[in-house]
Amino acid sequence: MKSIMMQGWYMITHRAFLTLLLIINVLGTAYGYYWYKGQLAITEPKFYIFVPDSPTASLFFCIAIIGWLLGKNFKLVEVLALITLIKYGLWAVVMNLLTLAESGSIGGTGWMLIFSHFMMAVQAVLYLPKYRFGVVHVILAAIWTLHNDVIDYVFGQMPMYRVLDLYTSQIGYFTFWLSICCILLAYLEARKREYLQQM
Repeated sequence: MKSIMMQGWYMITHRAFLTLLLIINVLGTAYGYYWYKGQLAITEPKFYIFVPDSPTASLFFCIAIIGWLLGKNFKLVEVLALITLIKYGLWAVVMNLLTLAESGSIGGTGWMLIFSHFMMAVQAVLYLPKYRFGVVHVILAAIWTLHNDVIDYVFGQMPMYRVLDLYTSQIGYFTFWLSICCILLAYLEARKREYLQQM
């Protein structure tokens, strides 16, 4: 089992695989920003950076991969990628499943969004051993993440799911605690690494 895990880790950290993963994420990020074009068209410019949550999460991961290919660790970007990929990956899965429950159908696009966003969360977890961020980086990423929640649910910049408009307050509450869980995961990962370094 250990040998299989080591072979798997070697494969997903090989330059060729990382390059392929970067290309996939760049394409997904570009499509994600395109997806938000309608909402961005009616958004005040000061909120632009806070609206396309999922593509910004995958953009962080793209930058992290570029760092790994260069033999560097962009620590703040890594923790932003970890937190936001898991958060928005799982968030979109839940929102699309809720839409399915409310409307009875989400079509091929909806299922594509479920799969692609779930894989966002998976890739964030798969690369846990490559991250090198510390507690300070987690704190800075937590500020960004929770500030984004405030912009979304206090200033009304959350992603549009018209079928779920009646549940905005509940979705906001769920999103806040999802953020806390993802931040806690990043914090525990940083503390674990610090502990192992001291041994």
